[in-house]
Amino acid sequence: MLRTICRSGGLLLKQSQRTVPKLWVTPAQQRWASSLPMNTVVLFVPQQEAWVVERMGRFHRILEPGLNFLIPVLDRIRYVQSLKEIVIDVPEQSAVSLDNVTLQIDGVLYLRILDPFKASYGVEDPEYAVTQLAQTTMRSELGKLTLDKVFRERESLNSNIVHSINQASDEWGIRCLRYEIKDIHVPPRVKESMQMQVEAERKKRATVLESEGTREAAINVAEGRKQAQILASEGEKAEQINKAAGEAQAVLAKAEAKAKAIRLLSDALTEQNGNAAASLSVAEQYVLAFSNLAKESNTILLPTNTGDISGMVTQAMSIYSTLAKQKTAIPSLAPKSEDEKSADEEFGNPSA
Repeated sequence: MLRTICRSGGLLLKQSQRTVPKLWVTPAQQRWASSLPMNTVVLFVPQQEAWVVERMGRFHRILEPGLNFLIPVLDRIRYVQSLKEIVIDVPEQSAVSLDNVTLQIDGVLYLRILDPFKASYGVEDPEYAVTQLAQTTMRSELGKLTLDKVFRERESLNSNIVHSINQASDEWGIRCLRYEIKDIHVPPRVKESMQMQVEAERKKRATVLESEGTREAAINVAEGRKQAQILASEGEKAEQINKAAGEAQAVLAKAEAKAKAIRLLSDALTEQNGNAAASLSVAEQYVLAFSNLAKESNTILLPTNTGDISGMVTQAMSIYSTLAKQKTAIPSLAPKSEDEKSADEEFGNPSA
């Protein structure tokens, strides 16, 4: 009497009730080497499974999920195909890259059966065939890339492997959905060389960054000095402009003050006793000038008549009168005073 012990991927494993021996088989061998359901006339096909039925040794039809009826003896269930997505572990294998580096690579293959008829009659063991095709395709694709590109172009490598598998597996009714590389193992010496390359690359980046920082610092310092010089020159220019404007204003103020003083002096001279006041001022300045002669220099120049103060005052007043007459536009017809006549005789004025 037989009893169902295990069911994997829609296939039934039947073993004896008395003895239960251990089965050391892989999932693929278990899938395709297991015994098939018996024809019990009324059959219930599970969802996502396709049962291939032969009548008298020839393909008859594929049972759909649900209730089905078969003719005893004539009909036989020959294959059971799972329509679910199947995950196959691709064993580790060695491959040589374009730059002659031996790599140990394993992966995972995801596939699905699209046509149960082709999967049953197109190839003896579909999963084994696809696994071998994935291994050979992976070795072929890795031989086109260098070691560095294998790590950088992992996505494109997986895509190329899937494309190559689908080109061959279309005749088997199998569609490869994805292929993922799990691990890439490189030889120890190559790994050490890669580590040294990574360290050298990091040192190079650090050196480049340091040099760029030094350059930026020098540029900033030079730019700061330039701005400082520009600001200093602008400050000096503004200072000179302000100084010149101040000096000009001072000169104008002095000129205006002097002009005002001269106007006041001229007004004072026109008044009564103006000449006497001017004589007194000249006499005071004369005495003050003699008192400062010996203080400023050791060399002293003295007139011959230093004691004649009245004569000096008279001479200064005569000079003043002469200059005043020269500034007059219309000559005066009034009779000259005695002082004016003596000044004209002294300086030799022709009009005298």
